[in-house]
Amino acid sequence: MTTPSRIDAPMAADESTMLTAWLDYHRATLALKCEGLTDDQLRERSARPSSLSLLGLVRHMAEVERYWFRAILDGQDLLDSGLYWSKEDEDGDFNGVDTADVAADLAAWRTEIELARAVAAGLSPETVAKQRRRGEEVTLRWILVHMIEEYARHNGHADLIRERIDGATGE
Repeated sequence: MTTPSRIDAPMAADESTMLTAWLDYHRATLALKCEGLTDDQLRERSARPSSLSLLGLVRHMAEVERYWFRAILDGQDLLDSGLYWSKEDEDGDFNGVDTADVAADLAAWRTEIELARAVAAGLSPETVAKQRRRGEEVTLRWILVHMIEEYARHNGHADLIRERIDGATGE
């Protein structure tokens, strides 16, 4: 897996630049948490009965990127289908890692990030998404802040899982 360089967000910038930089920082952080591990290590669960694994987090974030940027912001018809989940297994992103193709899942995550960037490119934070969420309008600002929060929370999980696997810790 090619790990993107993690670049600190600027201390002073316009809102779009700042939010996008923080999101990219957290995307790169998850990639760093996965770096250097075998496929089996990436599939390893955190602790029973949890289904959390580093690969599960990557798959989950691919779903989250896809949902918020392509389905909600851009209005693409993706709300009834997922990369990993189904109506029979809504947690398929986490549950299906035991036999998952790690390289394909990492590539899918990177692809969803690139597609998300393309959808949001050039839009102002005030841009209203084409799809509503729970009957309410959602702005790109809200999506970016939510994505930063989502990655930050799951990066905390990833930090603990990685430490359990091989003792590696970090920012």
